[in-house]
Formats: sequence, C-alpha cells, structure tokens
Amino acid sequence: MAQEIFERYEKKYRISMKQYQALIGQLLERMTADSYGKHTICNIYFDTPDYQMIRRSLDKPEYKEKLRLRSYGVPGEEDTVYLELKKKYEGIVYKRRAGLPLSEARKFLYYGIRPQKDSQILREIDYTLRFYEARPMAYIAYDRIAFFGKEDPDLRITFDMNIRGRSCDLDLSRSTYGTLFLGRSELLMEVKIPEAMPLWMSHLFAELEIYPTNFSKYGTYYQDYIAAESAARGGEICA
Repeated sequence: MAQEIFERYEKKYRISMKQYQALIGQLLERMTADSYGKHTICNIYFDTPDYQMIRRSLDKPEYKEKLRLRSYGVPGEEDTVYLELKKKYEGIVYKRRAGLPLSEARKFLYYGIRPQKDSQILREIDYTLRFYEARPMAYIAYDRIAFFGKEDPDLRITFDMNIRGRSCDLDLSRSTYGTLFLGRSELLMEVKIPEAMPLWMSHLFAELEIYPTNFSKYGTYYQDYIAAESAARGGEICA
C-alpha cells in the first residue's frame, strides 16, 4: 500500500493564457515537464453536512485541514486512489496520503469499513472522519501540466486548467463532468517548494507581472456555487 508524506510551501497564482505562454518558454530552460503530460486529477472532498471544514478554512486560521479522495483520471474499482489529509499551519503545507484500491477506499470513507491493511496515516484519516463525522460533499476535477526543476527536483510548478466541480454524483468512478468555475482563459499556477523560491523564478514572475493570490479550489466552488445556490433555493443543490 503506497504511502507518502509531504512537507512544503505552496504559493498560488491566477494567470492568463497570455502570461502562461510567455512564461513556459523560459521555464523550460530550467525545468522539465513530468512524464504524465497533461492529465486529469479528480477529487472528492469530505466535510460536515454544513461544510464546517471549508467554512473554517476560508476564515484563514493559522491551522486548517482538508480531507479528500484523489485519483488520476477516472479509476476502475481495483485502480489505486489516494486518501489524503492535507493540513496547513503557519504557511507550511503538510500532506499525508495512503493509496488503496477504489473499492476499499470507498468502503472506508463512505461506510466506515476499515481496510485490512493498517498504518498510522490511515488511523489519522479515520480519526478525522469520525471527529467531523465527515461525508462526501463536493467533486472537483481539473486538467494539469506539471514541471520539476532540472537542478532541484523538489521544486515543482503545476498549471491547472478547466477547473470544474459538482455537488452530486460524488464518486470517482463517474465521469469528470462539472461546472467550470475558473474561466477557460485563466489557469491556476502553483509553486511547490521545500524552502525559499529561487531568485531567478522571483525575477521572472516580477517581469511578467505574476503575483501570488489566495485561491482554494474547494473554497471557491463552495462560495460561488454551493453556498450561493443553496441560499437561493433554500436547500440542497446539485451543481
């Protein structure tokens, strides 16, 4: 059972397609595209029925956490998916994840049936599930292109496009359809770094007038669609 632990800084930028095209040529002098090429990442976010976890996260506390189930593309029942517990404290992102077949992950997260294999990460996820009484609440998918540093492979940049969401049909084995909530002419760029950003990258971003922003995919979808439409309709929605 695959397990991974990440600890890093993450900086986000909303950029235009024009900025992306100007940036990418210069990035390729120092970075290499990963072997996956353009691929689709699918996520189910777990939360309380009243969205306590994402509402608290949007208040920008010193500590916040998210629980999600992730796949790369639409998985079959025996394909590996990833249970992820993502925490952020004082600007540092801590991500702990464990891989399971989709069938086992669904039984665990949706129905509370623990997998036969055990680990510290799965115990932490189980605690979070029970503490919040969390359940699947939103689906978010996007198409990604990723790069890593030629000299420092821990330096990564990802570009996410066609970011879309839905609040029904909350199973990774379904299609990747959803409502677009970032314009087709925009991308979300994320820089993932173990420590400080390299000076060459800072200078390049300044030259192209690329500035950091606060943007949460789940948070934005919750604010712009789930909360807004739920208030308008006076009940649950399926967007």
